[in-house]
Amino acid sequence: MKGSAMNSTTSRSIPELLGDAVGQFAKLVGNEFELARAELSEKASQATRAVAMIGAGAVILIPALVLLLFAIAAGLVEAGLSEPASYLLTGLGAAVVSAALIAIGINRLSGDALKPSLTLEQVQRDKLAAKEMVDDLSLGEY
Repeated sequence: MKGSAMNSTTSRSIPELLGDAVGQFAKLVGNEFELARAELSEKASQATRAVAMIGAGAVILIPALVLLLFAIAAGLVEAGLSEPASYLLTGLGAAVVSAALIAIGINRLSGDALKPSLTLEQVQRDKLAAKEMVDDLSLGEY
């Protein structure tokens, strides 16, 4: 790690180098907070869109489902099934469809989908870089 840029730091004292390292680390932490804020804002928007999809699906599904349920139940009655059995089978089918829509929405709200993964990865990289910087300072490479 000894290049021409490093030669200019050989005359600097350890307190100056540590001060620079702390300043760079503070700037790095500030950048990490900005990245985290941006990524969390994006994840909040993603969660809002998922909730909106759940709501829109539920609102649109209700009247359509009522009409379809009546039509299916009427068809089952015409086919010879009793009215109670027709309504029960139709209701169970509707419950399955509703459960699928809700499961899709909940899946989009899962912790993994909303985790600020870019920020976490960057923090890990920066942690390693800071550790290397401290190690280099302790070995006198600056």
